[in-house]
Amino acid sequence: MKKLLVVCLLLTTITTNAAPGEKAPKRTSGEGPYERLILRGGTIVNGEGAPAQGPIDIVIENDRIVRIVNVGHPGVPIKQNKRPVAGPNDKEIDVTGQYILPGFIDMHGHIGGSADNIPAEYVFKLWLAHGITTVREPGSFNGIDWVMDHVKRSEQNSIAAPRIVPYVGFGMGNEAPITTPKQATKWVKRIAKQGAKGIKFFGAPPEIMEAALTEADKQGLGSMMHHAQLEVTAMNVIDSARLGLTTMEHWYGLPEALFEHQTIQNYSPEYNYNNEQHRFAEAGRLWAQAAKPDTEKWEKVRDELISLDFTINPTMTIYEASRDLMREMNADWHDEYTLPTLWEFFQPNRYAHGSYWFDWTTDDEIAWKKNFQQWMVFLNDYKNHGGRVTTGSDSGYIFKIYGFGYIRELELLREAGFNALEVVKSATFNGAEALGLEQDIGSIRVGKKADLVIVKNNPLRNFKELYGTGHFKLNNHNQPVREGGVNYTIKDGIVYHAPTLLKEVRAIVKKAKEQKTLKTKH
Repeated sequence: MKKLLVVCLLLTTITTNAAPGEKAPKRTSGEGPYERLILRGGTIVNGEGAPAQGPIDIVIENDRIVRIVNVGHPGVPIKQNKRPVAGPNDKEIDVTGQYILPGFIDMHGHIGGSADNIPAEYVFKLWLAHGITTVREPGSFNGIDWVMDHVKRSEQNSIAAPRIVPYVGFGMGNEAPITTPKQATKWVKRIAKQGAKGIKFFGAPPEIMEAALTEADKQGLGSMMHHAQLEVTAMNVIDSARLGLTTMEHWYGLPEALFEHQTIQNYSPEYNYNNEQHRFAEAGRLWAQAAKPDTEKWEKVRDELISLDFTINPTMTIYEASRDLMREMNADWHDEYTLPTLWEFFQPNRYAHGSYWFDWTTDDEIAWKKNFQQWMVFLNDYKNHGGRVTTGSDSGYIFKIYGFGYIRELELLREAGFNALEVVKSATFNGAEALGLEQDIGSIRVGKKADLVIVKNNPLRNFKELYGTGHFKLNNHNQPVREGGVNYTIKDGIVYHAPTLLKEVRAIVKKAKEQKTLKTKH
């Protein structure tokens, strides 16, 4: 399938479009949905901010929660007379002592689109294995038809995949760049008819953005934006939010909205946007140019964005290699879970977006550490004053692997000052609310869909319990072991055994490595 590369995409990356990987095969993993499923004895974290509660029995009929029953107290026998009675055809799963959370929502999840030939099955199973049941797909870089095919098959549960909410890159599918408000309006109408749920922007002249956002609102489409440096002087986060943008990605455009003593970023004389190391190195010095916490400018920007019901989706995880390259290059999961095509894409390369390690220095990392500190202060302050912060990963770039990168984002929100329940709310209810899906998903409530994550150990104590590689610790025999990981992910009432999904992913990676070795020999 030939894909068209439009002007807005050229603004953000100097790569060519990657070749799409194989489409997801027919589902063989997962069981259900059951006419009636009972989860027995778990401890629930409802996603709306309530503390953990258990033991609880949850009754699910088809894919809806119909009863949530308190069946006793911890440390003493369960009150059997309170338990829902199972019929002869009911499915029961004993999750005594395990934790049940709402399905996680990745608000920035590409189905490949970075390196060549990333199989959809690989991405989907890593997401499900880490408890991710809903993904906002930002940009549809593998092509609108390719993405919409997976959207429909996921809705039908004919593939093992999270729910996919497709956002289309602004201008995709046009034979020529959009240069007038009329063209923008026409394009928005067209993608709405194709089934898009939103638009991803990188930057455009204000009059074109305004036309597109106005029509998006009429069509009931969401909007997200990576405020690329080539357009940010004309439109920072405050500007786009006033026009109706609903979500900002990453952090570009926010420091620029906080400028007090300048209007343009202080670029070095040698800066060239097409040089990836220039782009990322100087981005790491941007927050130092913004207003400081508790100043009048800081509070004015914060409060206006909150008043506009604006969502911040920070994706801190995707920038973490900038502050500690060695950590990300040597992450525990690369050996068994990183495809060769991804590993090659991550290596220093002047052509590849995000592969900017031409000569990454100690000073670059220190600048990024300081960048993170002020960025995190803003996120925590925004949340504390009523702003919505969600959770996304942008995996597939910069040494970040699907699923694993998302769990790391939870840890980074914790580092930013969110308490554990606030992190879970950002990962579940806040995402559902930002997508307009809070009536169906995002928390554990009677009447909502059965999108759940079941974890053997307490993730509120340690988010590392959610990694597919488990948590590294010492057992009672003084031996180092890995324990933890998601046990079950339930999406639309279908029960997926996460360790089985991970085993299948390892097999995909192993086969890809063997094929690469054979090609090298010949």
